[in-house]
Amino acid sequence: MVDQTVRKPEDQNLRVFGPQFTANPFPFFEQLRETAPVVPMQKTWGRQVWMVTRYEEAVQVLKDQRFSVDMRRAFSSPLARLMASSSRFDLSRSMVGVDEPDHSRLRSLVSQAFTPRFIEGLHPRIQVLADELLDRVQEREEMDLVNDFAYPLPINVISEMLGIPPGSRMQLREWSQAIAGANSFEHRTIMRNKLNDFADYVEGLIAEKKRQPGDDLISQLVTIERTGDRLSSPELLSMVTLLIFAGHETTSNLISIGMLALFDHPDQLERLKADPGLIPRAVEELLRFSGSVISPAPRFALVNMEIGGQQIHKGDMLLVSLASADRDPALFAEADQMNVSRAPNRHIAFGQGIHYCLGAPLARLEGQVAFTTLLKRMPGIRLNIPREAVQWRGGMSLRGLVSLPVAF
Repeated sequence: MVDQTVRKPEDQNLRVFGPQFTANPFPFFEQLRETAPVVPMQKTWGRQVWMVTRYEEAVQVLKDQRFSVDMRRAFSSPLARLMASSSRFDLSRSMVGVDEPDHSRLRSLVSQAFTPRFIEGLHPRIQVLADELLDRVQEREEMDLVNDFAYPLPINVISEMLGIPPGSRMQLREWSQAIAGANSFEHRTIMRNKLNDFADYVEGLIAEKKRQPGDDLISQLVTIERTGDRLSSPELLSMVTLLIFAGHETTSNLISIGMLALFDHPDQLERLKADPGLIPRAVEELLRFSGSVISPAPRFALVNMEIGGQQIHKGDMLLVSLASADRDPALFAEADQMNVSRAPNRHIAFGQGIHYCLGAPLARLEGQVAFTTLLKRMPGIRLNIPREAVQWRGGMSLRGLVSLPVAF
């Protein structure tokens, strides 16, 4: 996929956004950073695609509103409709898919549920959920960290906030994995069917909240939609879908990939065991060093401009690599080394600009509770399979682990 003007990785078997890339994208991004801050990639849908590889240019693009997240502004209406018709699943009318002023209008509807003060009030409940999950596996002295802990903890937290019935929460994982791999260009029909099933579920959930509203966030959004002046029906569907997915997927990956990174760096793991007070800093470092978000929503140039020495034309698509920017040695000393006490740590794992992750306070708290509880209750935790047997999943935007067997 890399343009011929860019050197390919030494491993000629590495296919960009393929399994090997997902497991370890950092050598590839290192080569791109050394090439240029903005690198040409293969054209997609007839448009030039650029990969933004360095920190300064990444922040510039994410903050510059001359770049749009709304592909409807960059493509002709017939093409945009054709691309959207591949499934009924659609995040384009949620906060992540619109520009100002619609972005601020939509974000304001849910922002009170994600303020640091409100999230801190959830701390006791998150701790209870974490302990309950570990209670189930404590006597077994082994577990799958992904399936037994890293996934159920954040999905239970966000489900309680949204009012999702307990019986539906495990099914959401299969749909969420379909979203995470939606850009992998593999198994398109299967993926489309799963995304349509997810849309069906969300529509049914909304309909149930309309019949029997509660005190949860979805019921609040349903009430707003009924007034007809702040939230349309397509926006409601898109917003609820986003909250379900984004409310747990990246946090689950933070816990599981972060724990794997600590296994890979036993000296850092021992530092955390000896000094749990480092865990808040460690969470920030794990977000920087092994973040699961490879690239957020693509940006589309609305005007001609120059970025990083490249001439960007109106309609060009830019992929901002957060994973690459957060390893940029121009900003981070010893960028390829994990340091759980790193400070300051100006990573951009949650993005920048108006689309900065609304759920960042919740993700940070869940990560801190998760690692603190794991290391306190299971100080001997260790990987229970050969390192090379760890299986990854993901696509162009996100990466995660299929499972992570551990013993303790």
